[in-house]
Amino acid sequence: MMGVGGAAASLGCGSEGGTSPTTTDGTSGTTGGSAASCAVAPTETIGPYPSLANFVRSDIREGKSGAPLTLTITVVNANNSCSPVANAAVDIWQCDAGGNYSEYSQPGYNGTGLTFLRGIQVSDSSGRVTFTTVFPGWYAGRATHIHVQVKVNNAVVKITQIAFPESVIAAVYGSGVYAAKGQNPTSNSGDMVFRDNLASELATVTGGDPTTGYTATFTVGISI
Repeated sequence: MMGVGGAAASLGCGSEGGTSPTTTDGTSGTTGGSAASCAVAPTETIGPYPSLANFVRSDIREGKSGAPLTLTITVVNANNSCSPVANAAVDIWQCDAGGNYSEYSQPGYNGTGLTFLRGIQVSDSSGRVTFTTVFPGWYAGRATHIHVQVKVNNAVVKITQIAFPESVIAAVYGSGVYAAKGQNPTSNSGDMVFRDNLASELATVTGGDPTTGYTATFTVGISI
């Protein structure tokens, strides 16, 4: 873990290049999918628990248990035919299997001084960053989600959230460390954030099962 400035001089500096990645889900065996057309991602609330520090790392687990999840996020410029944006700082944060966040005191859990399940990566020439994490848990009133913030030239250009397919959520929450808490009563369609833009905020998920883990991909369209 280290400060953003110490990680790379170009952390907040965005640039474009390469071939535009596809935003359609045409792969067999996938579940869910990002927006099918080139568009700016919906802007969503930052939520009550954004990161208080910069944790530049790809593996954000810090020993947290849960279904393995490899998450690749691609940042594209919707103003330029969804060309990839390099050198964008992509910050994610999520709750653990029990529905708790690090860094904050919250009802029933004190995460002050802890830093699990938060991280920043800088997008490569294809606009991509990849995080090693666990499938997020849930808490009352919200569908299962991961928060995303994108900075270009040290300025926030997008805050959004990632949803997951209901079939994957059901499988994960019926197993392992998630089973005791059970299923999330708030569906994607009933969620206050996702119900109006779900197609644009749903990750494409592939993989075997909660034991072997999943791979998720998500595209964030920005306007620069």
